[in-house]
Amino acid sequence: MGCRRLFSGGAGVAVAEGRELLLVAGEASGDLHGGALLQALRRRAPDLRVSGVGGARLRAAGMEILADVSSLSAAGVVEILGSLRRHHRVMRLLKRRMDRRRPDAVVLIDYPGFNQLVAREARRRGIPVFFYIAPQVWAWWRGRARRMAGCVDRLAVIFPFEEGLFNAYGRDVARYVGHPLLDEIQVSAGPAQTRRRHGLDLHRPLLALMPGSRRSEIQLLLPPLLAAAERLRAEGWQVVLLRASTIDPSVLERTAGGPLPIPCIADDTVNLLHAADAALVSSGTATLQAALLGCPHVIVYRFNWLTFLLARLVTRHRVLGLPNVILGRMVFPELVQERVNPDELVAALQGLLADRPRVEAAIADLRGRMGPAGASGRAADALLELLP
Repeated sequence: MGCRRLFSGGAGVAVAEGRELLLVAGEASGDLHGGALLQALRRRAPDLRVSGVGGARLRAAGMEILADVSSLSAAGVVEILGSLRRHHRVMRLLKRRMDRRRPDAVVLIDYPGFNQLVAREARRRGIPVFFYIAPQVWAWWRGRARRMAGCVDRLAVIFPFEEGLFNAYGRDVARYVGHPLLDEIQVSAGPAQTRRRHGLDLHRPLLALMPGSRRSEIQLLLPPLLAAAERLRAEGWQVVLLRASTIDPSVLERTAGGPLPIPCIADDTVNLLHAADAALVSSGTATLQAALLGCPHVIVYRFNWLTFLLARLVTRHRVLGLPNVILGRMVFPELVQERVNPDELVAALQGLLADRPRVEAAIADLRGRMGPAGASGRAADALLELLP
C-alpha cells in the first residue's frame, strides 16, 4: 500500500495518507467510543480508510460497516456460548479482510473476550494491534493483564492506575489517555427544553430506565424494571425508557409482552439523563454516564445463573458499578440477581433520593477523579504513532 505524502498529525505525529485500519467495536459503548475516536482520527488524517464491526456512531463517523455491532453483543459465559455461531461468522469475515487488504493496523475497542482473539489473528499476520479501553483486570483475574500485554502493540487505558498494571510484565505497551465519556456526554439542551421536546411534564419527577444494550440484558432486566416503574407511576412519577442503538424496538415489545406502557426514546440519552430526577441503570458504561450527568441511579444486573456463579469465583470486587469502583465506596445502590425485583428497586431508589446531599457530593468527587477531557484525541495520537 503506497504512501503518497506525509503531513503532520496531532502532537507532532507524522501521518501517511492512504492508510487503512480494521476496527472492531463489540457493543454499544464500543460503538460510542469508537465513533469519537474515529472523528479525532479524521481530524488528523482525513484520508484514512476505516472498515470493520460497528454501529450507528461509527457509521456516522465514516466507517465502512462490514458487520453490525449487534451481531456480537453478548455478556457472560452462557450468553456468549449461545451466540458462538454469530461470533464465528464475524471472525471469519475479519480474517478474510486481514488477508486480502493487509490493514496498517487493527484497532480493537473494549469487548476483550472476542477482541483478544482478533488481536492474536492480527499478530500472526504481522499487523500492529491497537487496543482502546482495556479489560477490567483489576476487577477480575490479574493474570489477564499479562496476556493482554503480550498480544497488543499499544494499549490506550482510561484509568490512571491501569498503566502500571499492564506495563508490569516487561513491555511498555500501556498509555493512559483519560476517559472518553468526558468528551462524549455533551448536554445540548436544558432539562425544561428536553422535557418539552418529548412531551414530558415539567413539574412531575422523571425516572429513566436503561435496561441495557444486549438482548440478554433486556430479557432479564426489562420485566422487573417495568414493574417497578408501574409502582412509581402510581406515586406520581413519569417514566421514559432509553433504548440502546443495538436494541431493536421489537425486542423490547416481545419482552414486555406487547406495546410498551411508557415512551421509548433512542436518540437523546444524554439530555434525558440530565433532565431526569433518577434512573434505574444496567451495570456498565451507562452507570458512569448517568453519574457524570448528575443523575442519581440504582445499578442493576442479572446474569444467567451459571455465569453469575463463575463471576463470583473470579471477581476481586464486591461492587459492579463503575462509579462505585472509581469512588472506592458504595454510593449508588447495586441490586443483582434475585434482588432485581419491584420491591427492592423502589426501596433502593427511595433510599437514594432521601440522601441527596451525600449523592451530590459523591458525584462532584467522581468528576474530580476522572482526569482531563480529550481522551479521544490522545488515543488517536497514540494510534497514529503505530502507523508506518
